[in-house]
Amino acid sequence: MLVVFSALVFSSAGLFAKGVEAGAWDIIFWRGVFAAALTYCFIVLRGQSTVEIQNMGWQGVLAAALGAMGTAAFISAFKLTSIANVSLIYAVAPLLAALMAWVWFRESPTMSVVVGALITFVGVMIIFNGSFGSLNLKGDLLALWMTISMAGMLVLYRRYPKTPAAGPAALSSLMLLPFAWWFGRPWDVPLDEIAITAGFGLVFALASITLAEGAKRLPSSQTALISTLEAPFAPILAWLVLSELPSVATIAGGALILTGVVGSQVFEKEK
Repeated sequence: MLVVFSALVFSSAGLFAKGVEAGAWDIIFWRGVFAAALTYCFIVLRGQSTVEIQNMGWQGVLAAALGAMGTAAFISAFKLTSIANVSLIYAVAPLLAALMAWVWFRESPTMSVVVGALITFVGVMIIFNGSFGSLNLKGDLLALWMTISMAGMLVLYRRYPKTPAAGPAALSSLMLLPFAWWFGRPWDVPLDEIAITAGFGLVFALASITLAEGAKRLPSSQTALISTLEAPFAPILAWLVLSELPSVATIAGGALILTGVVGSQVFEKEK
């Protein structure tokens, strides 16, 4: 349920990113300020501030760094490609997490996972092919980098389940602030858009914490699989709110990606 909640909340991210005129780094700055503040309030209310800091360790710092890289790529991708492309490329995360877990600590993937990975790879290539010759390709590559970062974070929490979730989430937001201040112009963002990014910070903080907490309790591939609930919901929200329709290549590639991800897990359950 924690991961399901996280996926549903994350599906609204594209609306926040595309619903304002501010640039990606400006959104990253203000989202980070409010996300860090809200996460810290959450830690204090739970009376866990000392525990979160003491238990951070190198694992927590690495989780924060992976989260920061993923966030920067995630928000920037929405400015350069469609919401459908970003969400469907992220759907590859379950199989990528399974492969990472195998390389890192020998949590061996089965044949169905390997076959599913190959199918999703073809799906991603179809989406990329539909983006060649446009800015969408850069956005798609950023979405892929975000997927790699988030899959790595899920595997890290699976390998070290005692790593705190809220502390690294707040730290990941703070890590991005100097870069966002340097590369963006957050002081020029109008107050109404700052209010929207504050809402973005709130939902992102909640989603990040619940995802990390859920990842401690499930195999890496299963956590990432449940996270792919975002894939069908995000394009639907984009269509209803922004009238953004996916391209033919996105639909074809996305169908293969979801087939590979869901099919691999169905065969796993039948064994």
